[in-house]
Amino acid sequence: MAKLYRVTLTDEERFTLESIIKKCQEGAQRTKRSYVLLAADENGEKKWGDQEINLCYGLSISAIERLRKRFVEHGLQMALYGKKREIEYNRIFDGRVESQLLAMRCSDVPSGHSGWTLRLLADKMVSLNYVESISHETVRQILKKTKLNPGRLKGG
Repeated sequence: MAKLYRVTLTDEERFTLESIIKKCQEGAQRTKRSYVLLAADENGEKKWGDQEINLCYGLSISAIERLRKRFVEHGLQMALYGKKREIEYNRIFDGRVESQLLAMRCSDVPSGHSGWTLRLLADKMVSLNYVESISHETVRQILKKTKLNPGRLKGG
């Protein structure tokens, strides 16, 4: 089957890839991508096919094809570094909820209990309508930011 995306590097791109390999400061993934692009270059010394690159560098054929496609469609920088991840975290529990949890943790323990547990704190937060729902793991993560984690005092 004919290759849809052919890698033809300019002298400047080849120099950039070779300098990444020589410096070894870009990280293993970028270094490996540099090796693969140099090996796949149709104007270069190696002019390897996908099978040879697969055997030498341990990348799957589909990964090599994706790298070639990314290089042809988006350029060298995108092929080496990939696109920047745009992760946006929405905080469910704001500072108000955290302060209520911390205040509850510092308050007296309900009767019938020897101390606050994570599950007890979570249940109490829901019963007092501070939050609609909260897991004991979320309580643990919030308390971990402070020195009020109930599990910290237990030996083990």
